[in-house]
Amino acid sequence: MVQAWYMEDVSGGEEQYLPQKLEPNQDVSLAQLDELGVKYYEIDVDSYNGEFEPLKKEFGYTYDDTVDIHPSRFPNFDNMMKTFFSEHLHTDDEIRLILNGSGYFDVRDKNDKWIRIYSEKKDLIVLPAGMYHRFTLDSKVSCNYIIIILHFSEAMSPSG
Repeated sequence: MVQAWYMEDVSGGEEQYLPQKLEPNQDVSLAQLDELGVKYYEIDVDSYNGEFEPLKKEFGYTYDDTVDIHPSRFPNFDNMMKTFFSEHLHTDDEIRLILNGSGYFDVRDKNDKWIRIYSEKKDLIVLPAGMYHRFTLDSKVSCNYIIIILHFSEAMSPSG
């Protein structure tokens, strides 16, 4: 299940892979994320039975791309991680379903403060169009990867 908290601002490097929780920690609830337009769903990806299909239809997403972000399997891994961690936004909602592994989506709240959203297997996260965000893997040595389905309203190349 997704977890979220306010975080220290980091610009990249090895620090981006760490939790970066404030002291004392300031958790962010699903209700608070919802107020920002961030939606969360849990999808059983092991026994997938089409439960995601109605959501895809609701959001108008007809294209998807499965991406395996791993140092030895993802082309140009280091440069792409820098790109993903650069703050950006999309003109469409960003829908991401985690099939395996884990990582962080960082989003800005209404006061321009960073919130870190930890996502792992079974988490479906929807970031609203126009929301500044960035993405990185986490520091779990056992993982250091994420397999994620990117959903789009039209055929396009993923950019983070």
